[in-house]
Amino acid sequence: MKETSSPPYRVERVDLDDGRTALRFSGELKFRACFASWQEVRRLARSIPAGRRVEIDLSGVEHLDGAATALLLELRTELSSAAATPEIVGARGPVRAMLDLYGAHPPRPSSRPPPRGIGILDQIGRETLTIFAESKALDFVGDVAVACAQAVRWPRLVQWADLAKLVERAGADGVPIVLIINLLVGLVTGFQAALQLKQFGANIFVADLVGLSITRELAPLMTAIIIAGRSGAAFSAELGTMRVSEEIDALRTLGLDPFHFLVIPRVLALVLIAPLLTILGDLVGIAGGLLVAMLSLDLTAHAYLVEVQKAVDVWDVSSGCLKAAVFGLNIGLIACQRGLGTQGGAEGVGRATTSAVVTSLFAIVMADAVFTVLFNAFGL
Repeated sequence: MKETSSPPYRVERVDLDDGRTALRFSGELKFRACFASWQEVRRLARSIPAGRRVEIDLSGVEHLDGAATALLLELRTELSSAAATPEIVGARGPVRAMLDLYGAHPPRPSSRPPPRGIGILDQIGRETLTIFAESKALDFVGDVAVACAQAVRWPRLVQWADLAKLVERAGADGVPIVLIINLLVGLVTGFQAALQLKQFGANIFVADLVGLSITRELAPLMTAIIIAGRSGAAFSAELGTMRVSEEIDALRTLGLDPFHFLVIPRVLALVLIAPLLTILGDLVGIAGGLLVAMLSLDLTAHAYLVEVQKAVDVWDVSSGCLKAAVFGLNIGLIACQRGLGTQGGAEGVGRATTSAVVTSLFAIVMADAVFTVLFNAFGL
């Protein structure tokens, strides 16, 4: 019999008559106490002849921490590589629980049935239920309407202090990208018009085409797309993170309505900044057409601007701003609804953000189509 000891634990090797060898541990196996002397335990284990059945007996162990459990499992692995057949025996109570936590038990079959593949009909049914679940968005719109009515009656319910910051985040910080995109759209529109108008000697009408298309359609649409991808996604991710981290529940616990505190300021911010950004987009879009007219069509800036003034009236600009305000309302409502409905942790936040952007773009195009039909029906 050979042994080595180191307080507060003890280990000894016992060669049994039936050809087995036992490593008997006793005391408290704590990492700080046993790490310094663990090399002696390993040398004791390496002295066991190859091919013998080895038992790591923990019947005398009173306490076992996680790090010491890792050392025991490493010792068992070393014995296995030495052609021995180690087995941990004798563990009871908390010691057994710690070993089970670290996977020391032999593999057990799962009590759950194996997952089955989803058939095509099942998948169609799931997607159909998902579509019907979107009707919950109508409940959200109703809740927002009620919250707005309450805010009109009791303005102090709304967190007005956040409105200026949100306008800056969604509006002022987004001005550079809005200007660049609309300038490029104006350039592209001008170039495409110039190719055709040159053939008929109608160079001056490039101002009409660029001015009307930018103010009535392109500037509101491109600005709304930028807002959806930038501010809408940010709002959805922000509210989604607050949802999964239970900050929304904390607000309700404090007696604060999330619709007054979070939703109304964000929706109102987008409704305010969308027309302002659209006006800036109108200016730079028309300026992009001016560059094309001067460089490709040999028009003067004065002639181009005079023709724009004749072609574009107040209603053209106002209709674009009206569209932009509705686009901003759609983006704000969809982003907040997706954010507050987030489930599933970080992955759910990603899904909610993606859904908010895609749904917002779809809503923008749908609203633009409705406006176009109505304007044409009333001759506007």
